[in-house]
Amino acid sequence: QLIPSPVKSIALAHKLPVWQPQRLKKHRETLTQLRQVKADAFVVVAYGQILSQEILDMPTAGCINVHGSILPKYRGAAPIQWCLYNGEAQTGITTMLMDAGMDTGAMLLKAYTPIRLLDTAEHLAQTLSNLGADLLIETLLKQELQEIQAIPQDHSLATYAPLIQKSDYGLDWSRSNLELHNQIRGFFPNCVTSFRGKSLKISATAPLDSAYLSELPSQLKMRSQDWSTLDVGSGRPGEVVKIAKGIGPIIQTGKGLLLLQQVQLAGKRAQSAWDFANGMRLEVGEVLGNS
Repeated sequence: QLIPSPVKSIALAHKLPVWQPQRLKKHRETLTQLRQVKADAFVVVAYGQILSQEILDMPTAGCINVHGSILPKYRGAAPIQWCLYNGEAQTGITTMLMDAGMDTGAMLLKAYTPIRLLDTAEHLAQTLSNLGADLLIETLLKQELQEIQAIPQDHSLATYAPLIQKSDYGLDWSRSNLELHNQIRGFFPNCVTSFRGKSLKISATAPLDSAYLSELPSQLKMRSQDWSTLDVGSGRPGEVVKIAKGIGPIIQTGKGLLLLQQVQLAGKRAQSAWDFANGMRLEVGEVLGNS
């Protein structure tokens, strides 16, 4: 059974019309309805279809898009995921006037938020959703009062955030602990390795390094002796070098150690990495991604 989105549910509850054409470009009835609204502005948030120039020209104040990055960085479909993958220290929301390009329109307002070490795409999406709602209201109010000067983007500074592909989920243990951690939290919860011939999803980790100690939760800070005395680099990439009691397995990477916190073995439910280690009788010396 299809479940309506929160936007649709609220609209219907307030007896507002809802149109859901499968192909907006070719649905002339919807185009006629949009034109008859005589809107001051259209607001577009995470809409999966491209708006034709005909639609962009309909509202007198233009079509306003709420984009999940600080433009011109991370234009495209997956800005949240790729900014985490790349280890950005901050991100934010940009409201802009849409044009015929992909996230290339003139910018209206921006709002910023820091990215914490253990933020996942899910956490960050919720943060940006709240930030974006407030920024949209501010944008609409200031647009009405003509208090915003739209600023063209510097296209030479643009970076791109394409759709995530299945091939992006595979973990290469020869990469550093921070690179792997950023991949896992950015492409949450789908990153995968192999374990005893089966697929193992890893959805939560923590890079174990004194450089990141201040950003780790108190439980891990207090248990730093579990990993600070290990001979970093002595194991093979992907090798279990220690199983920290009550916490989870510690994995050698190409550079540094990575603590597994949440995993899901093929055919099983997601569980804490500590419960997984116990249930599978995981042993030091076993290697992930080796089969």
